[in-house]
Amino acid sequence: MISILGGIFLGWSLGANDASNVFGSAVSARMLKFWTAAVLASIFVLLGAILEGQAGIETIKSLTPLTLRLAVVCSVSAAITVTIMTVLSLPVSTSQAVVGAILGIGMLNQNLNTQGLGKVVVCWFGTPIGGLVISVIVYRVMAALYNRLDINMFQSDNLLRILLIAAGSYGSFTLGANNVANVTAVFVGAGYLSLSSAVLVGGLSIGLGILTFSRRVMETVGRRLVRLDPFSALVVLLAEAFTVHIYTFFGVPVSSSQAVIGAVLGVGLIKGINTVKRRTLINILIGWFITPVVASFIAIFLNFAMHLRYVPLG
Repeated sequence: MISILGGIFLGWSLGANDASNVFGSAVSARMLKFWTAAVLASIFVLLGAILEGQAGIETIKSLTPLTLRLAVVCSVSAAITVTIMTVLSLPVSTSQAVVGAILGIGMLNQNLNTQGLGKVVVCWFGTPIGGLVISVIVYRVMAALYNRLDINMFQSDNLLRILLIAAGSYGSFTLGANNVANVTAVFVGAGYLSLSSAVLVGGLSIGLGILTFSRRVMETVGRRLVRLDPFSALVVLLAEAFTVHIYTFFGVPVSSSQAVIGAVLGVGLIKGINTVKRRTLINILIGWFITPVVASFIAIFLNFAMHLRYVPLG
């Protein structure tokens, strides 16, 4: 059990940070209490991991052969990378950190599934683009439907609250389904965990992060992430969930934060407003390119350090 603590920590941090992407808008706008959101998010994350998390695990574990020791190296390297990026206030993708660490080990072993890696990288670049395109479509469709409703402001608020809860629950489901591979795929590849136990451990660790440490992030980051009216926030949440779910079917873990940014940009194009600052976009690009590189070097260094042996003189 000690061997998978790095993966559990990754799942915990992922849940603590990414819960804001699915319920942050509703909680920060006081449309939903934190504990209601946290419990719903934890339940649906676990359901998503159990029901649809296997495809992503199969993709990640196929990138390079791993022993248990190398799986631990990958997991710890990804965790260190996520911590470094967080300290530097750079947007971080856990999936990029995990794949970067696996890439470093694969290069050392000279055994890397380049076809699988290419599929993952293409999906990384496609995530914000997908979020943008889907948000434009969702906005147009929902605006047309919403404008046909003959309801007053009170009824409108209640409807938006219900829809935000539904969208957050769906987003939590897709978060668990897509990102559970980041937590335990390397241990499945090493033969330490079965698929069924991997999705359970991963889903529970993400849920634990949501329940224990997501409140501050959900209540504050939600306001900063989506500075939009409730209707536009609903569109962003749905677009993010649809985008992440699509990549789940491809079996590729992607960043929900990057999907959200793409969705926000899509809404901004429609409304003609500046929803994301230029500095934010620059930081996102830096995070995209630096995260896998840093994780690769840390994995190589840790693997080298584990092979060092003390030889007494004389």
